[in-house]
Amino acid sequence: MRQDEVRDDMATTTRGMPRGVPGDAAPAEAGAGVVTTPDILCQDLVRIFSTDGVEVQALQGLNLRIDPGELVAVVGASGSGKSTLLTILSGLDRPTGGSAVVAGTDLLTMGRRERLRYQRYTVGFVWQQTSRNLLPYLTAAENVAVPLAITGRSRSHRAARVNELLELLAVGHCRDRRPDEMSGGEQQRTALAVAVAGSPRVLLADEPTGELDEATSVEVLEAMRGVNAELGVTTLIVTHDPTVSEHVRRTVQIRDGRTSTETLRRTEVDEHGAEQHVAEEFAVVDRVGRLQLPPDFVASLDLRDRVRLALETDHVGVWPDATADRRRAEQRDETNGDDR
Repeated sequence: MRQDEVRDDMATTTRGMPRGVPGDAAPAEAGAGVVTTPDILCQDLVRIFSTDGVEVQALQGLNLRIDPGELVAVVGASGSGKSTLLTILSGLDRPTGGSAVVAGTDLLTMGRRERLRYQRYTVGFVWQQTSRNLLPYLTAAENVAVPLAITGRSRSHRAARVNELLELLAVGHCRDRRPDEMSGGEQQRTALAVAVAGSPRVLLADEPTGELDEATSVEVLEAMRGVNAELGVTTLIVTHDPTVSEHVRRTVQIRDGRTSTETLRRTEVDEHGAEQHVAEEFAVVDRVGRLQLPPDFVASLDLRDRVRLALETDHVGVWPDATADRRRAEQRDETNGDDR
């Protein structure tokens, strides 16, 4: 299955002085003063599941912007909400509140017919399980031709497109093989060809390397990067594997149903002419000023209950509440005295 407004989220660095706004990185490269309409824009996205009278908030006001042509990884622990986000973006689920717009399609208001068209023409999808991506009784070439036939492409167009994609994904040697005659990496690269066969605007991948070994995972991720670069398809990879971030320029961390941090990567040339890779981590600030402090920051400073803030010329200071600290210390002393 395949599957506007300017970003309201802002970002501030959590590692030293501010260097810029992550959400503006891609538009800036396109040209100064250019405002880019995002291919994926989620604002205050909420998804609540109810089971036997118990409500679980999988997404709690999530904000996300991905611009055309970006390759982004969304990472998070199990239960963070990343899989829920992907099912919404793929059109398989509907959010409870907020807004989600993909390639100009409002996912909250589209009807059944529009949803089918959206999944056929707008988004491509790659599942974690290789068995879900390919029809087992068809060859690689026949699998890639299926979405082209469904969308009414001519026979000559289908043949040319199949050859182009199989070569791009380095699985041309598998064109006459069925899935059970291919390795796991070959299956996933063929699945990528199937997902982008209909020239979707957006490619979504759910744990695409989850069933592969490390070396094969690198091959598949590099294949996805190649597809993103060659075809210009906006690509979102959802995973719990932190090593995926090494293959993308932007990583979005989800925690407790919200985007918490973003990591941007770039290449710089030092004074000796040598290339070095730089990664900066930013905390995401939503429209009402909320942000999530990294857990190691909170633990290191023993931040609890409430904190003190101070607005400086070029940064905001955050300190533990000294009054609360004294109160906790007094309570510990009283407890120790009672024990004696």
